[in-house]
Amino acid sequence: MEQQTLQLLVEEISLKEFGRPFKHKAVFNSRLRTTGGRYMLSSHHIELNIHYLNEHGMQELIGIIKHELCHYHLHIEGKGYQHRDKDFKELTKKVAAPRFCTPLPSQQKKKRSNVTFHAYRCKQCGQSYIRKKRMNISRYACGKCRGKLSYLGEAKPNEQGGLT
Repeated sequence: MEQQTLQLLVEEISLKEFGRPFKHKAVFNSRLRTTGGRYMLSSHHIELNIHYLNEHGMQELIGIIKHELCHYHLHIEGKGYQHRDKDFKELTKKVAAPRFCTPLPSQQKKKRSNVTFHAYRCKQCGQSYIRKKRMNISRYACGKCRGKLSYLGEAKPNEQGGLT
């Protein structure tokens, strides 16, 4: 989908669902990773994550557009436009906009596979520790008995959520 087609789609949804025109820019931002879209308070533009269109299809993108238009129209009117505000919650229900977008499968796989954990054990009491970041064992001590720590090695998560 091209930028011009996206702009027309957002303007059409704004008129159809909200009864008000969308007078600013709607663009795809391929750098967005953790969100489906965002409404820019200062410029009133809407940025949308193109990966949602590619991985979830048009219906998910339309839901994200409705959600961002809720922020847009409420902010323009001076009403509560944040997720926690009553006005926002009511408007999202009225236009059937999702409160949150579905996670991207490509991002979930990436998160799970790249994580490496580091295992440590106290030499004195045997207390074990699992950390995402590697620690300098000469600077840290056991939180239970203040004993010296030993590094056991790396551990990767398995399919069940445990460590291997």
